[in-house]
Amino acid sequence: MQRRDFLRLTALTPLLALSPRGHAGAAQRSTELLPDGHAHRFELGAQQFLLDGKPLQIRSGEMHPARIPAEYWQHRIRMAKAMGLNTIAVYVMWNALESEPGVFDLKSGSRDFVRFIKLCQQEGMWVYLRPGPYVCAEWDFGGLPPYLLREADIHVRSKDDLPYMHAVARYLDTLAPLIKPLMVSQGGPVLMLQIENEYASFGHDLDYLKQLQAMWRQRGIDGPFSISDGLSQIQKQQTYLPGAALGLDGDTDFAAAQKIAGEAPVWVGEGYPGWLTHWGDAEFQRGDYVETLRKLLEQGRSFNLYVVHGGTNFGFTAGANANGDYSNFEPAITSYDYGAPINERGEATADYHRFRALLAAHAPHRLPEIPAPPPAIRFAPLTLMPYASLWDNLPSAKAVSKPMPNELLFAQDHGMVLYRKTVRAGGSLSVDGVRDYATVFGNGRYLDYLSRVQKPGLRKEQRVELPATQKGSDMVLDILVDSFGHVGYGHAMQDRKGITGAIHLDGNELTDWQAYSLPLDDAFVGSLKPLTGSAMRPGLFFKAALAIDRPGDSYIDMSAWDKGYLWVNGRLLGRYWHIGPQQRLFCPASWLRQGDNEILVFDLHRTEAASIHGVERLQG
Repeated sequence: MQRRDFLRLTALTPLLALSPRGHAGAAQRSTELLPDGHAHRFELGAQQFLLDGKPLQIRSGEMHPARIPAEYWQHRIRMAKAMGLNTIAVYVMWNALESEPGVFDLKSGSRDFVRFIKLCQQEGMWVYLRPGPYVCAEWDFGGLPPYLLREADIHVRSKDDLPYMHAVARYLDTLAPLIKPLMVSQGGPVLMLQIENEYASFGHDLDYLKQLQAMWRQRGIDGPFSISDGLSQIQKQQTYLPGAALGLDGDTDFAAAQKIAGEAPVWVGEGYPGWLTHWGDAEFQRGDYVETLRKLLEQGRSFNLYVVHGGTNFGFTAGANANGDYSNFEPAITSYDYGAPINERGEATADYHRFRALLAAHAPHRLPEIPAPPPAIRFAPLTLMPYASLWDNLPSAKAVSKPMPNELLFAQDHGMVLYRKTVRAGGSLSVDGVRDYATVFGNGRYLDYLSRVQKPGLRKEQRVELPATQKGSDMVLDILVDSFGHVGYGHAMQDRKGITGAIHLDGNELTDWQAYSLPLDDAFVGSLKPLTGSAMRPGLFFKAALAIDRPGDSYIDMSAWDKGYLWVNGRLLGRYWHIGPQQRLFCPASWLRQGDNEILVFDLHRTEAASIHGVERLQG
C-alpha cells in the first residue's frame, strides 16, 4: 500500500479523548514563551512538552524553505503566525545541499536553511527541525542524494551499508555545527530534532535509528529527539525510539500510541489539511481537517499541520511514489500546493480562514493581521518558435553492451538518455524497465511512446511495432528516455532511471548500443546550438522573449503543449504534461525582470510553434 492510501485511511481514525495531564489549559497557555534569543529548557515531560518547566502546546505548520523562493520566506512565516501557529516545522533536504560527494552548497537559492530558521526566530516562531537524512516529503529520492544510486549494490537507510553510512556521517558533520547554536538550549528557536522519518514504512532495525541518534549526540546535538510515523506501521515494526517524542502521521489514536511511548509525549507529527497530487490524477487533491483541528485544540493536543504552505517542486525536485515492487509508479506534479491553507503563491485560502478562527479562539494573544499576498500579473499569449533540436546537440556516444541506468552509466541523476542502435527494419520491439517515459524513432521518424506511468488515456502496451521498409534493409533505432523524480517512499528505493531491463526485437535481445547522456542541466541547456535547417523532428527546444513592464507572480499556462520542461531566464520551473491535472507552472516574481525575459521550452512531441500565457491562479 502506498503512503497516500495508507495515511488517508489512518486519518479516518476517531480522535480519542486526552488524558488530563496531557492538557495545556488556557491559564497555562496565557504565559506562552516566544523565542527571545535567550537559552530556554525544552523537555519531554510526563506525556507533555515542557518549556522552562511549563506545559507548551506546539501548534506547528510545516513549510520547506527549499520549495519557497528565499525572497518569500519571511512572508510565508508571517502568514503561518497570523493563522495562529507558534511553530514552523522544517524539512532539510540533503540532496538540495550536497550535489556530489563532499560538494555542499549551503547558501545559494533557497538552500540557506540556517537563515530561514533565524527568520522564524525573528518572527517569534519556534522551529521543529526535521533534517533527515531521509525525509520523504514527496521530494526526489526522499531527500537522499541520487549519487548514492551510482553504487551498484547500495542499500540506503541501513546501518550495515558502509558507503551509505559514510555519506550520512559526512552530511551530519556538515549540518551539526550549523544546527547546534540554533537549539533552544543555546538561545535558538529549535525545540527538538527528528531522527529519520517514517522509518517503520521501510524497515524494522531499531538499531539504525539508535545509531543516527548517537551520531547527532557525538556531534554536539543532545536533543530532545522525536520520530514520526504511522501508528499501525510502528506497532508492526516495533521501531519506536525509546525516550523520543512520538509523532503520529495521519492518526489520532493517542491512547494506543501512549502505550508505545510510555511517558514520552505523543502528538500529531503530521496532520493533513490537504494532500499531494500526481500526474494523471483526475483533479487536484484536497482535504478536510477542520473538525480534527477543532478537537485537537479543545483537548490541548500538540500538532503539526503537514503542510501549512507547500510551495513548488522547482527544477528536478519532484519525487514519486510506487509499490514495493516498483509497480504503480506515480510521479508528483511540479506544484506542491497540496491543498494547503496557504496556497502555492502565498494567498490565504478558505481553509486558512477557517483554521484561523479556530486557532484564534484558543490563542494566548491577539493574532496579527494577515499579510497581503505578493502582487500577481497576467500576460497575453506569447508564441514560442522552434529554436534548437536535441538531435543537433548530441554529445559523444558511449558504447555499451546492454542498456544501463543513467546513474550507473553516466553518473547522471536526472534528465534524459538516448539509446541508439542499427537494427533490421520491421518487427515488434519490447522494452523492459523504461524509467520513466520513452519516445521511439526509426530512421528519425517518430513511431510511438512507452510510459511507466499507467493512467487513463495513456497506452499500457510496452512494445512498439517497427515499420518494414525495403526487404533486408536496416533502420537506425532511437529510444529517448525521459525521467521523473526518484521514488522517495517505501521499499522501492533503488529507482534508477533510463532503461533498467533488456530490449528485444521479435523476442531476440538487442545488444551493443550507443548511449548519449542528456542531463538537461545548466551546462547542457546553456550550450545549445540553434537550428540550422528546417528539420522538425520531435525533440525540439522552443524560445521567445517575454516583455514585462512590472514583475509579479504568475502562473504560466502550458495547456497548448504536450510534455516537457519550462525554463525562465535560465531557471528550470519544472515539468509539464498534458495529462494534467496541472497545466500551469508557478513563476515567482523574483525569477522575472523588467523588460525582456527568456522563455525556453523543451517538448518531447511538438514540432510546431505554440503559445503560453500568464494567469494569476493555479487553476480556474
